[in-house]
Amino acid sequence: FLNNDARTLRRFVSLTLSISTVNPLAFACSVIELDMANSNLPRRIIKETQRLLSEPAPGISASPSEDNMRYFNVMILGPTQSPYEGGVFKLELFLPEEYPMAAPKVRFLTKIYHPNIDKLGRICLDILKDKWSPALQIRTVLLSIQALLSAPNPDDPLSENIAKHWKTNEAEAVETGSQITLSLQQRSGLVYMQAVPDDTRWKIFAPPE
Repeated sequence: FLNNDARTLRRFVSLTLSISTVNPLAFACSVIELDMANSNLPRRIIKETQRLLSEPAPGISASPSEDNMRYFNVMILGPTQSPYEGGVFKLELFLPEEYPMAAPKVRFLTKIYHPNIDKLGRICLDILKDKWSPALQIRTVLLSIQALLSAPNPDDPLSENIAKHWKTNEAEAVETGSQITLSLQQRSGLVYMQAVPDDTRWKIFAPPE
């Protein structure tokens, strides 16, 4: 994980598939403690990783792989009042050797009906391309992707057919996105998350039958 010279490495993983409650800031149910002094990773990547784990953004989980700490397993909860509400989307994020001079590589692993995301999961987002800046962080990228789920932009599409659907009949396109999201969610085996009114937690249920 951090090569053999790492002296301190503790991983605690708790995954709940039955009925339970968890803080939304930790809905991926994993905590990793890193020893900065013994890591061969750039200090910036370690600091960003530690912040992602200790102060995750609501509805977003990102944790590094055990095999490669430049590779992150990401989960984003579909935003409320969007076509993707009720969905849990898996993504992969990779930090190239040139990071932060080069943008992270990110793609969706979960199928999604979205004008700015193609069938391969590639994302049309300016900060992943020409608008990238070394001042931006992993957290910024994930929040921007979350925002893209809340506000699809058919005027800058990656999927032309879906963008056309969005422009000609937005209500129908939104309904299609919602139906696909819920259908995939029920079949995926992933936990189904539902907000608890007047509470800061999420309840986790088995997928609806």
